[in-house]
Amino acid sequence: MRLLTFAAKKKGAPARVGVMSGPEHLMEVKVPDMLALIGRGKKGLDLARTALKQKSSKAIQISAVRLLAPIPRPRKNVFCVGWNYVEHFEEGAKARPNVVELPKHPTFFTKQPLTVNGPYDRIPVHAGVTEKLDWEVELGVIIGKAGINIKEADAMKHVFGYTVINDVSAREIQRQHGQQWFKGKSLDGHCPMGPWIVTADKVRDWWDLRVVTRVNGAIKQDSNTRHMYFKIPRIIAELSAGMTLEPGDIISTGTPAGVGHARTPPEFLKKGDLLETEIAGIGLLKNPIG
Repeated sequence: MRLLTFAAKKKGAPARVGVMSGPEHLMEVKVPDMLALIGRGKKGLDLARTALKQKSSKAIQISAVRLLAPIPRPRKNVFCVGWNYVEHFEEGAKARPNVVELPKHPTFFTKQPLTVNGPYDRIPVHAGVTEKLDWEVELGVIIGKAGINIKEADAMKHVFGYTVINDVSAREIQRQHGQQWFKGKSLDGHCPMGPWIVTADKVRDWWDLRVVTRVNGAIKQDSNTRHMYFKIPRIIAELSAGMTLEPGDIISTGTPAGVGHARTPPEFLKKGDLLETEIAGIGLLKNPIG
């Protein structure tokens, strides 16, 4: 199933939860929000399945509503993995003269909740704060079952579903705080997400998905999740070591090569650009810049 959060297009309209019932239509799911649906586990999924059985007259045309991020306001920061594609590690090596070997453990950082943005919403440029706005296509993993010290062999049992994320980054800010990435990754609106969550039962080949970034129609990143250095079970196992993961937690699993700051000459997003972020079988984000 494809689960989404939507609202009427009028200003101030409340967010509602839906399930796609076809290419252009959705059915509303009667739950307070997406976190409530995920938290109910199988019962939440059953509510979505029940909604799909409603009369087609109750279907809502997707063009008539605004899609929000599937989880518009996470309870926690978004967990992110750095350097998780070998080619990306190598292309950024020139900016890390003291880091020459691939890490033995995943590199984690976070993005604060207000970074989360809708799948078609504008990404703010934050003029005067950053001049080096970069792109990073990433597969997002949504946790469905709580756990701590999760074993790799059991990790996929804790996955609720998948979404598309772009880890938009302010590069000069990322570098200027003692190489701690949090601030440069956490400007408001810099985590477009969606357009929905595809439930785990519909994405059995998460290890073989094409990931693409386009800027103004030109391909900038083009890779496949098979090239992840640390696979999802390892990421979940290490992240949950001594730290409880809860339903609705979001993990962004890293980006492949092709980011703007590593190009010659470097390229950065500017006002008026269109950023497209796509993962095969999951979805497509289209975010204007500015």
